[in-house]
Amino acid sequence: MKIKSIHIFAAALSMALVACDDYLDLDPISEATSTNAYNSASDAEAALTGVYDSFQAEYYIWDNVIFSDVISDNHYAGGDNPEIFAVDNLDIQPVNNRLFNNWSQIYSAIAKANVVLQKVPEIDDPKIDVGNRRNQILGEAAFLRAYHYFQLVTLWGGVPLILEPVTSTNPAETQKPRNSEAEVYSQIIQDLEFALADRLPDSYGSDAGVNKARATRGAANALMAKVYAQMPNRDYAKVLEHADAVISSPAGYRLLEDFRNLFDGNNYNNAESILEVQFIGGPEANFGPQLLLPPSISGDTWRKFVTPSKDLIAAFDEAGDLIRKEASVLFESAPWADEFWSLQVNGMVPFAYRWKDANGWASTNRQYIFRLADIILLKAEALNELGRTDDALVELNKIRTRVALPAINSATPAEFRQLVENERRLELVQEAERWNDLKRYGRAVDVMNSLVEIDLRTNQPKVFNMDESKLLLPIPQQEINRNPKLNQNPGYN
Repeated sequence: MKIKSIHIFAAALSMALVACDDYLDLDPISEATSTNAYNSASDAEAALTGVYDSFQAEYYIWDNVIFSDVISDNHYAGGDNPEIFAVDNLDIQPVNNRLFNNWSQIYSAIAKANVVLQKVPEIDDPKIDVGNRRNQILGEAAFLRAYHYFQLVTLWGGVPLILEPVTSTNPAETQKPRNSEAEVYSQIIQDLEFALADRLPDSYGSDAGVNKARATRGAANALMAKVYAQMPNRDYAKVLEHADAVISSPAGYRLLEDFRNLFDGNNYNNAESILEVQFIGGPEANFGPQLLLPPSISGDTWRKFVTPSKDLIAAFDEAGDLIRKEASVLFESAPWADEFWSLQVNGMVPFAYRWKDANGWASTNRQYIFRLADIILLKAEALNELGRTDDALVELNKIRTRVALPAINSATPAEFRQLVENERRLELVQEAERWNDLKRYGRAVDVMNSLVEIDLRTNQPKVFNMDESKLLLPIPQQEINRNPKLNQNPGYN
Protein backbone atom coordinates (compact mmCIF):
# COMPACT_ATOMS: atom_id res chain seq x y z
CA MET A 1 0.00 0.00 0.00
CA LYS A 2 1.37 3.41 -0.97
CA ILE A 3 0.50 6.93 -0.03
CA LYS A 4 1.33 10.06 -1.99
CA SER A 5 4.78 11.41 -1.15
CA ILE A 6 5.08 15.03 -0.07
CA HIS A 7 7.86 17.51 0.44
CA ILE A 8 8.39 18.11 4.11
CA PHE A 9 9.08 21.80 4.06
CA ALA A 10 7.48 23.25 0.98
CA ALA A 11 4.18 21.71 2.06
CA ALA A 12 4.72 21.92 5.78
CA LEU A 13 2.51 24.91 6.43
CA SER A 14 -0.50 23.63 4.55
CA MET A 15 -0.18 20.20 6.15
CA ALA A 16 0.22 21.72 9.59
CA LEU A 17 -3.09 23.50 9.23
CA VAL A 18 -5.06 20.32 8.60
CA ALA A 19 -6.87 18.61 11.44
CA CYS A 20 -9.29 15.69 11.50
CA ASP A 21 -12.17 14.61 13.71
CA ASP A 22 -11.22 13.22 17.10
CA TYR A 23 -12.60 12.51 20.53
CA LEU A 24 -13.88 16.10 20.71
CA ASP A 25 -15.75 15.86 17.37
CA LEU A 26 -14.28 19.18 16.35
CA ASP A 27 -14.56 20.55 12.84
CA PRO A 28 -11.18 20.47 11.15
CA ILE A 29 -9.24 23.55 10.23
CA SER A 30 -8.95 22.80 6.53
CA GLU A 31 -9.24 26.13 4.71
CA ALA A 32 -7.13 28.27 6.99
CA THR A 33 -4.04 30.41 6.87
CA SER A 34 -1.49 30.98 9.58
CA THR A 35 -2.79 34.50 10.15
CA ASN A 36 -6.48 33.81 10.66
CA ALA A 37 -6.85 30.19 11.77
CA TYR A 38 -6.15 30.36 15.49
CA ASN A 39 -8.57 32.63 17.30
CA SER A 40 -10.40 30.41 19.76
CA ALA A 41 -10.06 27.53 22.17
CA SER A 42 -11.81 25.23 19.71
CA ASP A 43 -9.30 26.21 17.01
CA ALA A 44 -6.49 25.16 19.34
CA GLU A 45 -8.16 21.82 20.08
CA ALA A 46 -8.75 21.16 16.38
CA ALA A 47 -5.12 21.90 15.57
CA LEU A 48 -3.94 19.57 18.34
CA THR A 49 -6.24 16.88 16.99
CA GLY A 50 -4.38 17.13 13.69
CA VAL A 51 -1.13 16.33 15.47
CA TYR A 52 -2.60 13.24 17.11
CA ASP A 53 -4.06 12.09 13.79
CA SER A 54 -0.50 11.70 12.53
CA PHE A 55 -0.41 8.42 14.47
CA GLN A 56 -2.75 7.05 11.81
CA ALA A 57 -0.23 7.59 9.03
CA GLU A 58 1.31 4.60 7.27
CA TYR A 59 4.58 4.83 9.19
CA TYR A 60 2.87 4.42 12.55
CA ILE A 61 0.50 1.72 11.31
CA TRP A 62 3.09 -0.70 10.00
CA ASP A 63 6.26 0.79 8.54
CA ASN A 64 7.59 1.22 12.07
CA VAL A 65 7.25 -2.57 12.38
CA ILE A 66 9.01 -3.08 9.04
CA PHE A 67 11.94 -0.94 10.15
CA SER A 68 12.21 -2.64 13.53
CA ASP A 69 10.95 -6.22 13.30
CA VAL A 70 11.43 -7.04 9.60
CA ILE A 71 14.83 -5.36 9.45
CA SER A 72 15.91 -7.49 12.41
CA ASP A 73 15.76 -11.19 13.25
CA ASN A 74 12.07 -11.20 14.17
CA HIS A 75 10.27 -11.35 10.82
CA TYR A 76 10.71 -11.88 7.10
CA ALA A 77 9.26 -9.41 4.63
CA GLY A 78 6.58 -11.74 3.28
CA GLY A 79 4.31 -10.24 0.64
CA ASP A 80 5.58 -9.14 -2.74
CA ASN A 81 7.00 -5.64 -2.28
CA PRO A 82 10.62 -5.33 -3.45
CA GLU A 83 11.24 -2.35 -1.19
CA ILE A 84 10.26 -4.38 1.89
CA PHE A 85 12.40 -7.31 0.71
CA ALA A 86 15.28 -4.80 0.59
CA VAL A 87 14.65 -3.91 4.23
CA ASP A 88 14.57 -7.60 5.16
CA ASN A 89 17.83 -8.18 3.28
CA LEU A 90 19.56 -5.16 4.85
CA ASP A 91 20.08 -3.82 1.35
CA ILE A 92 18.32 -0.49 1.72
CA GLN A 93 19.21 2.12 -0.88
CA PRO A 94 18.54 5.89 -0.66
CA VAL A 95 16.00 5.61 -3.50
CA ASN A 96 13.77 3.18 -1.55
CA ASN A 97 10.47 5.05 -1.53
CA ARG A 98 9.51 3.81 1.91
CA LEU A 99 12.29 5.98 3.33
CA PHE A 100 10.86 9.13 1.81
CA ASN A 101 7.29 8.22 2.78
CA ASN A 102 8.32 7.74 6.40
CA TRP A 103 10.58 10.80 6.51
CA SER A 104 7.77 12.92 5.05
CA GLN A 105 5.05 11.60 7.34
CA ILE A 106 7.10 12.11 10.48
CA TYR A 107 8.15 15.61 9.52
CA SER A 108 4.55 16.41 8.62
CA ALA A 109 3.57 15.48 12.18
CA ILE A 110 6.34 17.72 13.52
CA ALA A 111 5.11 20.57 11.32
CA LYS A 112 1.65 20.28 12.85
CA ALA A 113 3.09 20.30 16.36
CA ASN A 114 5.17 23.37 15.53
CA VAL A 115 2.07 25.31 14.53
CA VAL A 116 0.34 24.44 17.81
CA LEU A 117 3.39 25.46 19.84
CA GLN A 118 3.66 28.79 18.03
CA LYS A 119 0.01 29.77 17.64
CA VAL A 120 -1.68 28.58 20.85
CA PRO A 121 0.18 31.05 23.13
CA GLU A 122 -1.21 33.90 20.98
CA ILE A 123 -4.90 32.90 21.17
CA ASP A 124 -6.99 35.48 23.01
CA ASP A 125 -9.91 33.43 24.27
CA PRO A 126 -10.64 33.07 28.02
CA LYS A 127 -12.02 29.57 27.44
CA ILE A 128 -8.59 28.20 26.61
CA ASP A 129 -7.31 29.00 30.09
CA VAL A 130 -10.09 27.19 31.95
CA GLY A 131 -8.55 24.36 33.93
CA ASN A 132 -5.04 25.17 32.70
CA ARG A 133 -6.02 23.91 29.24
CA ARG A 134 -3.69 26.20 27.27
CA ASN A 135 -0.66 24.83 29.11
CA GLN A 136 -1.92 21.28 28.65
CA ILE A 137 -2.25 21.77 24.89
CA LEU A 138 1.30 23.10 24.72
CA GLY A 139 2.54 20.18 26.82
CA GLU A 140 0.79 17.67 24.56
CA ALA A 141 2.21 19.27 21.42
CA ALA A 142 5.73 19.34 22.89
CA PHE A 143 5.46 15.67 23.84
CA LEU A 144 4.27 14.76 20.36
CA ARG A 145 7.09 16.69 18.70
CA ALA A 146 9.58 14.93 20.97
CA TYR A 147 8.09 11.54 20.09
CA HIS A 148 8.37 12.17 16.37
CA TYR A 149 11.94 13.40 16.64
CA PHE A 150 12.76 10.25 18.61
CA GLN A 151 11.59 8.24 15.61
CA LEU A 152 13.77 10.28 13.28
CA VAL A 153 16.93 10.19 15.38
CA THR A 154 16.77 6.44 15.97
CA LEU A 155 16.17 5.78 12.28
CA TRP A 156 18.60 8.28 10.72
CA GLY A 157 20.79 9.76 13.44
CA GLY A 158 21.22 13.52 13.16
CA VAL A 159 18.43 15.22 11.19
CA PRO A 160 17.41 18.84 10.61
CA LEU A 161 15.70 20.34 13.65
CA ILE A 162 12.68 22.27 12.43
CA LEU A 163 11.13 23.96 15.45
CA GLU A 164 8.92 26.65 13.90
CA PRO A 165 6.24 26.60 11.21
CA VAL A 166 7.57 26.98 7.69
CA THR A 167 5.81 29.86 6.00
CA SER A 168 7.83 30.17 2.80
CA THR A 169 9.19 28.07 -0.03
CA ASN A 170 12.35 30.17 -0.03
CA PRO A 171 15.36 27.81 -0.01
CA ALA A 172 16.89 29.83 2.80
CA GLU A 173 14.02 28.67 4.98
CA THR A 174 13.31 25.21 3.58
CA GLN A 175 16.85 23.91 3.07
CA LYS A 176 18.42 23.16 6.42
CA PRO A 177 21.54 21.15 7.27
CA ARG A 178 21.48 18.18 9.60
CA ASN A 179 21.81 18.78 13.29
CA SER A 180 23.98 16.34 15.18
CA GLU A 181 22.50 13.30 16.88
CA ALA A 182 23.37 14.87 20.25
CA GLU A 183 21.53 18.07 19.33
CA VAL A 184 18.41 16.14 18.34
CA TYR A 185 18.41 14.19 21.61
CA SER A 186 18.95 17.43 23.52
CA GLN A 187 15.90 18.96 21.84
CA ILE A 188 13.81 15.88 22.60
CA ILE A 189 14.73 16.12 26.28
CA GLN A 190 14.04 19.86 26.28
CA ASP A 191 10.56 19.29 24.83
CA LEU A 192 9.80 16.56 27.35
CA GLU A 193 11.04 18.66 30.28
CA PHE A 194 8.79 21.47 29.03
CA ALA A 195 5.85 19.06 28.88
CA LEU A 196 6.54 17.65 32.35
CA ALA A 197 6.83 21.10 33.93
CA ASP A 198 3.23 21.16 35.21
CA ARG A 199 1.78 21.08 31.70
CA LEU A 200 0.67 17.46 31.47
CA PRO A 201 -1.73 15.83 33.92
CA ASP A 202 -1.56 12.26 35.19
CA SER A 203 -5.01 11.83 33.68
CA TYR A 204 -7.78 13.88 32.12
CA GLY A 205 -10.54 12.35 34.22
CA SER A 206 -12.23 8.98 34.45
CA ASP A 207 -12.57 8.20 30.72
CA ALA A 208 -9.85 5.72 29.71
CA GLY A 209 -10.66 6.43 26.06
CA VAL A 210 -9.29 9.94 26.62
CA ASN A 211 -6.48 9.11 29.03
CA LYS A 212 -4.95 6.49 26.72
CA ALA A 213 -5.46 8.66 23.64
CA ARG A 214 -3.64 11.77 24.84
CA ALA A 215 -0.26 12.65 26.23
CA THR A 216 -0.03 12.38 30.02
CA ARG A 217 2.80 12.59 32.51
CA GLY A 218 2.98 8.81 32.27
CA ALA A 219 3.52 8.95 28.51
CA ALA A 220 6.13 11.72 28.81
CA ASN A 221 8.03 9.83 31.51
CA ALA A 222 7.88 6.65 29.44
CA LEU A 223 9.38 8.41 26.46
CA MET A 224 12.01 10.08 28.64
CA ALA A 225 13.07 6.67 29.99
CA LYS A 226 13.42 5.34 26.45
CA VAL A 227 15.35 8.42 25.33
CA TYR A 228 17.89 8.22 28.16
CA ALA A 229 18.36 4.51 27.44
CA GLN A 230 18.79 4.91 23.67
CA MET A 231 20.94 8.03 23.33
CA PRO A 232 24.68 7.47 22.76
CA ASN A 233 25.66 8.93 26.15
CA ARG A 234 22.93 6.97 27.92
CA ASP A 235 22.10 7.73 31.51
CA TYR A 236 20.66 4.73 33.35
CA ALA A 237 20.07 6.73 36.53
CA LYS A 238 17.68 8.89 34.50
CA VAL A 239 16.13 5.79 32.91
CA LEU A 240 15.41 4.46 36.39
CA GLU A 241 14.04 7.81 37.59
CA HIS A 242 11.56 8.12 34.75
CA ALA A 243 10.62 4.45 34.67
CA ASP A 244 9.81 4.65 38.36
CA ALA A 245 7.71 7.76 37.69
CA VAL A 246 5.62 5.70 35.29
CA ILE A 247 5.35 2.66 37.53
CA SER A 248 4.31 4.71 40.57
CA SER A 249 2.10 7.11 38.62
CA PRO A 250 -1.24 8.16 40.19
CA ALA A 251 -2.71 7.01 36.86
CA GLY A 252 -2.48 3.50 38.31
CA TYR A 253 -0.88 1.58 35.46
CA ARG A 254 -0.69 -2.15 36.13
CA LEU A 255 0.12 -5.32 34.26
CA LEU A 256 -2.90 -7.22 33.01
CA GLU A 257 -3.09 -10.63 34.63
CA ASP A 258 -3.51 -12.41 31.30
CA PHE A 259 -1.03 -11.37 28.60
CA ARG A 260 -3.42 -12.54 25.90
CA ASN A 261 -5.95 -9.88 26.86
CA LEU A 262 -3.57 -7.22 25.61
CA PHE A 263 -4.14 -8.30 22.02
CA ASP A 264 -7.56 -9.91 21.88
CA GLY A 265 -9.34 -6.78 20.63
CA ASN A 266 -11.63 -6.68 23.66
CA ASN A 267 -9.51 -4.67 26.08
CA TYR A 268 -8.75 -1.36 24.45
CA ASN A 269 -7.38 1.40 26.71
CA ASN A 270 -6.62 -1.12 29.43
CA ALA A 271 -4.73 -0.58 32.68
CA GLU A 272 -1.38 -1.63 31.17
CA SER A 273 -1.72 0.78 28.28
CA ILE A 274 0.00 4.13 28.71
CA LEU A 275 -0.72 5.49 25.22
CA GLU A 276 -2.24 3.79 22.20
CA VAL A 277 -3.45 4.74 18.74
CA GLN A 278 -7.22 5.11 18.81
CA PHE A 279 -8.53 3.21 15.82
CA ILE A 280 -12.31 3.26 16.03
CA GLY A 281 -13.30 2.05 12.57
CA GLY A 282 -14.68 3.88 9.54
CA PRO A 283 -12.30 6.63 8.42
CA GLU A 284 -10.37 6.17 11.69
CA ALA A 285 -9.51 2.51 11.02
CA ASN A 286 -6.35 0.41 10.99
CA PHE A 287 -5.60 -1.10 7.57
CA GLY A 288 -2.55 -2.97 8.88
CA PRO A 289 -4.26 -6.22 9.96
CA GLN A 290 -5.48 -6.87 6.42
CA LEU A 291 -1.84 -6.90 5.28
CA LEU A 292 -0.69 -9.42 7.89
CA LEU A 293 -3.47 -11.79 8.87
CA PRO A 294 -4.03 -15.20 7.20
CA PRO A 295 -6.76 -16.02 4.68
CA SER A 296 -9.07 -17.52 7.32
CA ILE A 297 -9.23 -14.10 9.01
CA SER A 298 -8.50 -11.61 6.24
CA GLY A 299 -10.88 -13.23 3.76
CA ASP A 300 -8.42 -13.00 0.85
CA THR A 301 -5.72 -15.27 -0.49
CA TRP A 302 -2.84 -13.02 -1.58
CA ARG A 303 0.50 -13.44 0.16
CA LYS A 304 0.74 -11.65 3.49
CA PHE A 305 3.52 -9.48 4.89
CA VAL A 306 5.64 -9.57 8.09
CA THR A 307 6.07 -13.35 8.34
CA PRO A 308 7.52 -14.55 11.68
CA SER A 309 11.03 -15.90 11.25
CA LYS A 310 12.27 -19.38 12.12
CA ASP A 311 14.66 -17.74 14.56
CA LEU A 312 11.79 -16.01 16.36
CA ILE A 313 9.78 -19.23 16.60
CA ALA A 314 12.86 -21.00 17.93
CA ALA A 315 13.27 -18.28 20.55
CA PHE A 316 9.71 -18.81 21.78
CA ASP A 317 10.18 -22.58 21.83
CA GLU A 318 13.55 -22.48 23.59
CA ALA A 319 12.04 -20.29 26.30
CA GLY A 320 9.02 -22.59 26.66
CA ASP A 321 6.94 -19.46 26.09
CA LEU A 322 3.67 -20.91 24.86
CA ILE A 323 1.42 -18.05 26.03
CA ARG A 324 3.22 -15.25 24.21
CA LYS A 325 3.87 -17.44 21.18
CA GLU A 326 0.18 -18.24 20.74
CA ALA A 327 -0.73 -14.57 21.21
CA SER A 328 1.86 -13.48 18.64
CA VAL A 329 1.92 -16.15 15.93
CA LEU A 330 -0.74 -18.17 14.14
CA PHE A 331 0.26 -21.12 11.94
CA GLU A 332 -2.03 -21.79 9.01
CA SER A 333 -1.97 -23.45 5.60
CA ALA A 334 -1.03 -20.76 3.07
CA PRO A 335 -2.17 -20.84 -0.57
CA TRP A 336 1.28 -19.73 -1.74
CA ALA A 337 4.87 -20.94 -1.52
CA ASP A 338 7.10 -19.44 1.15
CA GLU A 339 10.86 -19.45 0.64
CA PHE A 340 11.59 -20.04 4.34
CA TRP A 341 8.70 -22.18 5.58
CA SER A 342 7.29 -24.23 2.71
CA LEU A 343 8.03 -24.35 -1.00
CA GLN A 344 4.83 -26.35 -1.37
CA VAL A 345 1.62 -24.40 -1.84
CA ASN A 346 -0.73 -24.95 1.10
CA GLY A 347 2.15 -25.65 3.46
CA MET A 348 2.08 -24.45 7.07
CA VAL A 349 3.27 -20.87 7.46
CA PRO A 350 3.24 -18.63 10.57
CA PHE A 351 1.42 -15.31 10.47
CA ALA A 352 2.00 -12.22 12.59
CA TYR A 353 -0.92 -12.39 15.01
CA ARG A 354 -0.76 -9.54 17.53
CA TRP A 355 -3.62 -8.03 15.56
CA LYS A 356 -6.60 -10.38 15.42
CA ASP A 357 -9.26 -8.78 13.18
CA ALA A 358 -8.87 -7.45 9.62
CA ASN A 359 -12.46 -6.31 9.03
CA GLY A 360 -11.90 -5.52 5.35
CA TRP A 361 -9.16 -2.90 5.79
CA ALA A 362 -11.17 -1.20 8.55
CA SER A 363 -9.94 -2.88 11.73
CA THR A 364 -10.19 -1.31 15.17
CA ASN A 365 -7.18 -3.31 16.40
CA ARG A 366 -4.82 -0.99 18.24
CA GLN A 367 -1.12 -0.30 18.22
CA TYR A 368 0.43 0.44 21.62
CA ILE A 369 2.71 3.45 21.70
CA PHE A 370 3.75 2.69 25.29
CA ARG A 371 2.68 -0.02 27.69
CA LEU A 372 3.83 -0.79 31.20
CA ALA A 373 5.66 -4.08 30.53
CA ASP A 374 8.09 -2.28 28.23
CA ILE A 375 8.87 0.26 30.97
CA ILE A 376 9.28 -2.43 33.65
CA LEU A 377 11.82 -4.19 31.44
CA LEU A 378 13.62 -0.89 30.85
CA LYS A 379 13.73 -0.44 34.62
CA ALA A 380 15.22 -3.92 34.96
CA GLU A 381 17.85 -3.06 32.37
CA ALA A 382 18.72 0.17 34.20
CA LEU A 383 18.98 -1.54 37.59
CA ASN A 384 21.39 -4.10 36.19
CA GLU A 385 23.57 -1.43 34.57
CA LEU A 386 23.58 0.45 37.90
CA GLY A 387 24.97 -2.61 39.69
CA ARG A 388 21.68 -3.79 41.21
CA THR A 389 21.24 -7.10 39.40
CA ASP A 390 19.24 -8.76 42.20
CA ASP A 391 16.71 -5.91 42.07
CA ALA A 392 16.69 -6.17 38.29
CA LEU A 393 15.72 -9.84 38.52
CA VAL A 394 12.67 -8.90 40.59
CA GLU A 395 11.43 -6.67 37.77
CA LEU A 396 12.26 -9.20 35.07
CA ASN A 397 10.35 -11.91 36.91
CA LYS A 398 7.20 -9.77 37.00
CA ILE A 399 7.10 -10.12 33.23
CA ARG A 400 8.10 -13.78 33.14
CA THR A 401 5.70 -15.09 35.77
CA ARG A 402 2.76 -13.43 34.07
CA VAL A 403 3.26 -15.81 31.14
CA ALA A 404 3.89 -18.86 33.33
CA LEU A 405 7.65 -18.89 32.90
CA PRO A 406 9.79 -19.79 35.92
CA ALA A 407 11.41 -17.02 37.91
CA ILE A 408 15.16 -16.58 37.49
CA ASN A 409 16.86 -16.32 40.86
CA SER A 410 20.43 -15.41 40.02
CA ALA A 411 22.51 -14.01 37.19
CA THR A 412 25.71 -12.12 36.64
CA PRO A 413 25.36 -8.63 35.10
CA ALA A 414 26.52 -10.00 31.74
CA GLU A 415 24.06 -12.89 31.93
CA PHE A 416 21.28 -10.51 32.85
CA ARG A 417 21.92 -8.38 29.76
CA GLN A 418 21.15 -11.39 27.60
CA LEU A 419 18.15 -12.32 29.74
CA VAL A 420 16.53 -8.91 29.42
CA GLU A 421 17.27 -8.75 25.70
CA ASN A 422 15.55 -12.11 25.21
CA GLU A 423 12.63 -11.11 27.41
CA ARG A 424 12.07 -7.87 25.52
CA ARG A 425 12.15 -9.74 22.24
CA LEU A 426 9.37 -12.14 23.20
CA GLU A 427 7.32 -9.60 25.14
CA LEU A 428 7.42 -6.82 22.54
CA VAL A 429 7.49 -8.68 19.23
CA GLN A 430 5.63 -6.76 16.48
CA GLU A 431 5.66 -3.61 18.63
CA ALA A 432 8.54 -1.90 16.79
CA GLU A 433 11.14 -2.31 19.54
CA ARG A 434 13.57 -5.02 18.40
CA TRP A 435 15.96 -3.01 16.20
CA ASN A 436 16.43 -0.24 18.76
CA ASP A 437 17.07 -2.89 21.41
CA LEU A 438 19.72 -4.61 19.34
CA LYS A 439 21.39 -1.30 18.59
CA ARG A 440 21.27 -0.22 22.23
CA TYR A 441 22.88 -3.45 23.38
CA GLY A 442 25.57 -3.16 20.68
CA ARG A 443 24.44 -6.53 19.31
CA ALA A 444 22.86 -5.75 15.93
CA VAL A 445 25.94 -6.57 13.84
CA ASP A 446 26.72 -9.84 15.63
CA VAL A 447 23.09 -11.00 15.77
CA MET A 448 22.42 -10.42 12.09
CA ASN A 449 25.71 -11.87 10.86
CA SER A 450 25.34 -15.00 12.98
CA LEU A 451 21.70 -15.52 12.00
CA VAL A 452 21.10 -18.76 10.09
CA GLU A 453 18.05 -18.46 7.86
CA ILE A 454 17.93 -21.00 5.02
CA ASP A 455 16.34 -20.01 1.73
CA LEU A 456 14.60 -23.23 0.70
CA ARG A 457 14.81 -22.33 -2.98
CA THR A 458 18.63 -22.55 -2.92
CA ASN A 459 19.15 -24.42 0.33
CA GLN A 460 21.67 -21.70 1.18
CA PRO A 461 21.77 -19.42 4.23
CA LYS A 462 20.69 -15.87 3.77
CA VAL A 463 23.65 -13.48 3.90
CA PHE A 464 23.03 -10.06 5.50
CA ASN A 465 26.50 -8.50 5.29
CA MET A 466 25.61 -6.42 8.34
CA ASP A 467 28.06 -3.72 9.38
CA GLU A 468 28.04 -0.58 11.52
CA SER A 469 26.94 1.65 8.64
CA LYS A 470 23.61 -0.20 8.45
CA LEU A 471 22.66 0.78 12.00
CA LEU A 472 21.25 3.95 10.46
CA LEU A 473 19.07 4.24 7.37
CA PRO A 474 20.16 6.22 4.32
CA ILE A 475 18.74 9.72 4.04
CA PRO A 476 16.05 9.56 1.30
CA GLN A 477 17.56 10.51 -2.04
CA GLN A 478 14.55 12.70 -2.82
CA GLU A 479 15.38 14.85 0.20
CA ILE A 480 19.05 15.11 -0.69
CA ASN A 481 18.06 16.15 -4.22
CA ARG A 482 15.71 18.76 -2.83
CA ASN A 483 18.01 19.99 -0.09
CA PRO A 484 21.69 20.17 -1.08
CA LYS A 485 22.64 21.00 2.52
CA LEU A 486 21.87 17.42 3.57
CA ASN A 487 24.76 14.95 3.64
CA GLN A 488 24.25 11.21 3.29
CA ASN A 489 24.91 8.75 6.12
CA PRO A 490 28.23 6.87 5.79
CA GLY A 491 28.15 3.65 3.80
CA TYR A 492 25.49 4.72 1.29
CA ASN A 493 26.03 6.00 -2.23
